[in-house]
Amino acid sequence: MRNFLNSFVVGLTLIASASHAQSCGGSFSGFVDGLKSEAVAKGHERTTVNAFFKSARYDPKVIKADRSQGVFQKPFLDFSRAVISNHRINAGASNAKKYKSIFDRIETTYGVPRGVLLAFWALETDFGAVQGNFNTLNALVTLSHDCRRPELFRPQVFAALELYERGNFSPANTTGAWAGEIGMVQMLPEDIITNGVDGDGDGRVSLKTSAPDALMSGASMLRSLGWRANEPWLVEIKVPSNMDWSQTGIDKTKSVQDWVNLGVRGRNGQLTGANMQTSVLLLQGRNGPAFLAYPNFNVYFEWNQSFVYVTTAAYFATRLSGAPVYDAGNPDTGLSGNQMKALQKKLSARGHDVGKIDGILGAKTRAAVQSEQRRLGMPADAWPTPDLLDRI
Repeated sequence: MRNFLNSFVVGLTLIASASHAQSCGGSFSGFVDGLKSEAVAKGHERTTVNAFFKSARYDPKVIKADRSQGVFQKPFLDFSRAVISNHRINAGASNAKKYKSIFDRIETTYGVPRGVLLAFWALETDFGAVQGNFNTLNALVTLSHDCRRPELFRPQVFAALELYERGNFSPANTTGAWAGEIGMVQMLPEDIITNGVDGDGDGRVSLKTSAPDALMSGASMLRSLGWRANEPWLVEIKVPSNMDWSQTGIDKTKSVQDWVNLGVRGRNGQLTGANMQTSVLLLQGRNGPAFLAYPNFNVYFEWNQSFVYVTTAAYFATRLSGAPVYDAGNPDTGLSGNQMKALQKKLSARGHDVGKIDGILGAKTRAAVQSEQRRLGMPADAWPTPDLLDRI
C-alpha cells in the first residue's frame, strides 16, 4: 500500500562513463545491460554485477499494480473506516505491550511515539503478516525501465546491489511490495542502507523477520525525515460555524494561539504548543471531521504522498495513542471517481495544476477546488460537491 518514494527523489544521475545507458524504455535486455554498465562505472566488480542482474526479469504485474491505486479515490471517512479495524486496534495494543521495551528505546533514542510506528506497521503489513510477494529486484528494474517515474526507482536498483554485496539481499529470493519496499514497515533499499538498525542485537538488520529491527529502522528513518521529538502531529478539533474557510488547508498555517483566537478548540482537551505553526484540515469539508496538523504531520508526506493515506495513518496513530473515535459530522455529498476526474479536467482547463487526472482528491486538487469556491462565492472548504462541478 505504502508508496513513500517521493522522499527519495534524487534525480536520474548517469555518470559520464555510462552515459550511453538508456534512461528508461526500449528493449528490456538492453536496459538491463545499461544498468550493468552503469554499475561497473560506479565501481562495482563486473562479476558481482553480472551475478546480481542474472535473474532480473520484467514483471508486468508490477506495472499493473502501479496503475491500479484506485483505493486512494475513497474519501477520508470511507478509507479510514475500511483500514482501521477493531482487529488492528486490538493488535496494536497487544504489540505495544509485547514490544514495550523496544518502544521505550525508540522514544528515548529517536523521539518517535509508539502510536506512530504501530499505525505504520498495521497499515503497511498488518503487523508483518502481509509483506508482499513481488520479487524485489524485478520490481525495481521494471519500474526503472518504465518511463513514468524512472528517476524514483533507478537509484534503488543500485542500493539493492550494495545490499547484495553486503550479503543482505538475494536477487532471486528477496520479496516485498510491488514498488520495491521490503519488510514489516516497508523500506526501500536506500532506506535500509541509510537507516537500517539492528534492534535485536543479532548483528544483522532483518526487516522481514525481526520486529525490533523493523521498528527501530522505521523510527530512524522518520527522524531523518524531520520528525520532531515530544511534539504532536495531529489533533482533532472543533471549528466555529462562521469561520473563514479559505484560511484552512495544509498549505496555510497559523500559530495555535491564532487559531484559538478564531474560535478553534481541541475536541478532547486544550490545544498545546501555542506558538507552533499549524494547519486546519477539513477532510470532507466544513461539515465533516476537522483536525489541527502540527509540523510533524508534514513528515508523513515524506513517507507517502497520498493525502487520504497520510491523514488516515496520522489519525490512526492518535487512536493507538489513546484518542477517541473522530466526530464524523455530516459532510456534504461528495463526488464519485468519474465525477472527480471530470472536475479535475475542468479545473485543469481553467489553468489549475491538479497533477494527474486520476479521480483522487489530493493536495493539488484541494487547492484548486478552494480557489474556485472563492471565485464563485461558495464556502471555500476545499471539499468538492456536485454543485461545484456543475457551476465550474
